[in-house]
Amino acid sequence: MAKQRFPMGGMGMGGNANNMIRQAQKMQQEMLKAQEEIEQTEFEATSGGGAVSVKMSGKKELTEVIIKPEACDPDDVEMLQDLVITAVNDVIKKVDDANNAKMSKLTGGLSIPGLF
Repeated sequence: MAKQRFPMGGMGMGGNANNMIRQAQKMQQEMLKAQEEIEQTEFEATSGGGAVSVKMSGKKELTEVIIKPEACDPDDVEMLQDLVITAVNDVIKKVDDANNAKMSKLTGGLSIPGLF
């Protein structure tokens, strides 16, 4: 019986394996750069028509909370709490959306579990 030969020679991949490794390393460098850019970006969200404003870094660190005096009704503390929660959740979503959009550009929309 004749021996089968692999079209790529030897164990299979040959030069293509080196190209794949280089591409993966390049993608990793681009992803690290994109992640650094996002971490240095500041995101802002408001709620209650601007009564509550929050700022967050791309590292998801809350950096500022501004509450206008008109939002501080001592008879309706729950409303203020809801406004703060809404603004914080919105700014977290903005950070996540920016991160996903940048990473999606680099991966061509390919979802790679555990990558981001």
